[in-house]
Amino acid sequence: MSGKRNILVTFGFVLSVSLITAAVSILFVSYRYSKLQFDLLNEVCGKVAEQEPEAKKIISAALKEYTSGNPDSATENDILTALGYHISDFSGLAYGQNVLFMVMGFMMGISLFFCTFLYRNKMETIRIRALAEYLEQVNTGKAVILSTSGEDDFSKLEDEIYKTVTFLYQTKDSAVQAKNDFAENLSNIAHQIKTPITAISLSVQMMKQDSGSKHLVQVEKQLSRLTHLEEALLVLSRIDAGTLHLQKEEVDVFTLLVLAADNLQELFASSDTSIDIPELGEMPVIADLDWTMEAIMNLMKNCMEHSHGETIHCSYAQNPLYTEILIWDDGEGFAKEDIPHLFERFYRGQNAREGGIGIGLSLTKEIVERQNGTIRAQNKSGGGAFFEIRFYSH
Repeated sequence: MSGKRNILVTFGFVLSVSLITAAVSILFVSYRYSKLQFDLLNEVCGKVAEQEPEAKKIISAALKEYTSGNPDSATENDILTALGYHISDFSGLAYGQNVLFMVMGFMMGISLFFCTFLYRNKMETIRIRALAEYLEQVNTGKAVILSTSGEDDFSKLEDEIYKTVTFLYQTKDSAVQAKNDFAENLSNIAHQIKTPITAISLSVQMMKQDSGSKHLVQVEKQLSRLTHLEEALLVLSRIDAGTLHLQKEEVDVFTLLVLAADNLQELFASSDTSIDIPELGEMPVIADLDWTMEAIMNLMKNCMEHSHGETIHCSYAQNPLYTEILIWDDGEGFAKEDIPHLFERFYRGQNAREGGIGIGLSLTKEIVERQNGTIRAQNKSGGGAFFEIRFYSH
């Protein structure tokens, strides 16, 4: 309804301006006609008076009778018609000027119409730009209270935008608070797990001194699993809370891969797995050495679990855009339905080893992405799991 009313107001304004322009044009043309008549009459009377000085009294009397409100009596003696003159003989002199005035009036009306139209569009553009700038400030977190600029069609839009932004801020605050609560609860759970782990560990050590029961091996295995779970939960809680600070330092990729492999030598030896890390020259990358090494170790362990005593391969390359690290094995690879979910927390694929908790790949993804990187997993065409990490320069 407001849109129709706005159109009617605009139309009425334009119509009013057009009528005023037409009235002014008519007034100007009437004045021009009166001046032409006066000049013509003045010329005729001057010639007559010049030839017949005594005719001034007759001319004066005739003009008084015409201007006194009784012009009809002047038509009784139609001298001009008798002499062969017509109205068109006198109007032709001012015809060009009349057309010029008409065109000027028309152009003035059109100009006012377009000025009104352009002014309206300009004001709408200014309002739209102001709203767009406000939304940009909202996106950057620098928005202030939106004040209503006027009573028009945009006023309701401004009000709705303000309500929406306020609701979004409230939702964001609630989500951040819920995230912090979740991270805090997760951290508390991890700390609570740590206490029984310590007690069990001490008990196992004492039981080992008394007897060599085979059940001790199972208890020790589960204890190791709980320890790994507790450490992973602590790391995840720090990531969720945003308190895991990663150092930005220059790290050589070859050194990174070698250090990660050295930390897994015992596992590689027990599973009869070898690892191939070619030396391809110095390639620095900006990353946190310890945490990035942890991420690489998770990928190497995953390949070891699927390679069944075969060789794990590594490669790396660098270009102006990113540094690429490739890790793959020659095993059976991932199940096709597992690939979209490999980096989800606590997800365990069909070929996952027994005892795994499904946190390693998720943690790796978090570490890589927090260092301006991406990670991708797929199966090689010839078989085997394949991981690709890219650390971007900018």
